[in-house]
Amino acid sequence: MQMTFAATLMAAATAVVPAAAQDTGSAAGTAAGTGVKVTPLGSHDGEFCARDRALVFEDPDGTRILYDAGRTVAGAEDARLGDIDAVLVSHVHGDHLGDQRIEQVNAGTCAQPDTGVSTTPNSNSAEIAAGKNAKVVVGSEMAQFFAGKLKALGGNPDDSLLVRFGGSRMVGGVAITTVPAVHSNGLSGDFVDGPLGEHLKTAGLNAYVGPPTGYVLTFSNGLVAYLSGDTGVTAEQDTVVSKQYGAKLVVINIGDVFTTGPSEAAHVVDAIVKPTSVIPSHANEMATENGEVVAGSKTEAFLQAVETTAHLPLSGRTMTFDESGACTDGC
Repeated sequence: MQMTFAATLMAAATAVVPAAAQDTGSAAGTAAGTGVKVTPLGSHDGEFCARDRALVFEDPDGTRILYDAGRTVAGAEDARLGDIDAVLVSHVHGDHLGDQRIEQVNAGTCAQPDTGVSTTPNSNSAEIAAGKNAKVVVGSEMAQFFAGKLKALGGNPDDSLLVRFGGSRMVGGVAITTVPAVHSNGLSGDFVDGPLGEHLKTAGLNAYVGPPTGYVLTFSNGLVAYLSGDTGVTAEQDTVVSKQYGAKLVVINIGDVFTTGPSEAAHVVDAIVKPTSVIPSHANEMATENGEVVAGSKTEAFLQAVETTAHLPLSGRTMTFDESGACTDGC
């Protein structure tokens, strides 16, 4: 049933052909029939660090999707990015949208990366999308916000694509839909040009850009992945993510206080979604040292609480997942 549903989406939606897939002689063009590749882009090579959010998903057809670039991608010129066909942004808080960024990998420490390059008022996500001629696929009024930023950067505002809850949109071989997240989504005045931005900051208020989101991605090999964004426990994790889409790979925030904590995230994974594999995210801590989990960390607490097979997002390490959600390489 899942494969049939995915095929229906692919036939019905408007396709955006990825640049990588157009070159049949490229490595991406010869990757058909293989798994989905997931590469974390954190602040420090081989580690899971305090500000890490960003992941690149590569479909077997070569479509490459950047999720929540945040502060640990060194702009559009970051050599780790390669071709990017779509940029996903779960919500517009600075640590996901990107109010600042690293200048280079391994600057500062894993606990306190050097993200001193300001990217306001445009954002790291918008600058990457414009620099890569990529689509931005978001829910709610965030699409209007990104259209304006792309135009300001000399890009095409039509590349900001809306997909509301319940709908889907194709980018290459990947069907993308948004799902509800329980969080806030206020836009800092730093991203708003002119007097309005200054008034917002003076008043201690944020601009409205609609509700935050998570994503469900259905890849061309049949793998379904749930990207939680920042959220607490939601009913849709059961009714939509699990029962409708049958997600087999989950990326979930574990940072606590502002999002689900380690035990709450483990509950979502084991008792509600029930995937094959999970990748923890948004730990807000130096989660590893020399690639090993730091004792006493929230990440360690999550790994001890969750029964589903978990894979750490060590920056620069590419993991490959088959249609069942099992990791077949790099884990």
